[in-house]
Amino acid sequence: MQNEKGQGASHAVNSKLPQGVQEKVPESVEHKVPDAAHDTGANPQTGKVSHATGDSKVPQTLQEGLPEKVEKVVPNAIHDTSGAKFSDGAIGK
Repeated sequence: MQNEKGQGASHAVNSKLPQGVQEKVPESVEHKVPDAAHDTGANPQTGKVSHATGDSKVPQTLQEGLPEKVEKVVPNAIHDTSGAKFSDGAIGK
């Protein structure tokens, strides 16, 4: 049974978190966890997406959790964002 904060039910389609944890965390917190670890399908709405267009040595969960401004300055040899479109209109180089 879910309370007004979304606790008591998991909103994940796929998750690496234990079921008990999923059910105890408020829905608002659940949607802040990168989809690579706990997929609620909310990342496109929250902006927690990876802008990698090529190879990345950064784990998917971290890619989704990094702010865009950090993603932009990581060298393409580590996290390739060449050609990516960022929310501020910038294009990856």
